[in-house]
Amino acid sequence: MIRIIKSWSKRVLNSLFGRKDNIKLGFYGPPNAGKTSLANIICKDWTGEEIGSVSDVPHETRSVQVKEKVEIEHKGKKLTFKIADTPGIATKIDYEDFLKFKMKKKAAKKRAKEATQGIIESIKWLDDMDAIIVVLDATENPYSQVNITVVGNIAAKEKPVLIIANKIDLKKANVKTIEAAFPEYEVVGISAKKKKNIDDFYEALFRLSKKV
Repeated sequence: MIRIIKSWSKRVLNSLFGRKDNIKLGFYGPPNAGKTSLANIICKDWTGEEIGSVSDVPHETRSVQVKEKVEIEHKGKKLTFKIADTPGIATKIDYEDFLKFKMKKKAAKKRAKEATQGIIESIKWLDDMDAIIVVLDATENPYSQVNITVVGNIAAKEKPVLIIANKIDLKKANVKTIEAAFPEYEVVGISAKKKKNIDDFYEALFRLSKKV
């Protein structure tokens, strides 16, 4: 009986103060935008282990990768997250695209099939997420069909969203263009490769958690 009362009290307190245990945080976006690179920084910082491998070849992540109970501390506050790094969303996957990276035809076809299955898995996982980090390449056109599809699917689920404009270390990067494309969401410019503005990301992440 005491255990039941304690459990009930905890749920009530969480609802009153906007705190939730183990927030399910999904990383979404197009291939090669830097989702896994950013997720790796977080997991390495707070668990000592990375969540997945990265590559210049598109669709390196072809299944949802999960890291449980990642406790993040920022300015004296702590939150626990369940991080899900999802495969890159694409509107079209052609095995011939992988041949450009000197992959053999059989391997390219296998990768294309797995990438397609990964996209389906990503969409299914969306329902289970409490909040979403959308990682976009700040050097690319934010109005692309893929980006509109990704953000549109998430908006339809009414999930709290934070948009990350990655690769600001590159000359072509333009964070303002992404802000203009998605004015309804907070946008934070970072470089996962150079670990630039990561503190700004954590600041925004804690703001995002208040919407969960």
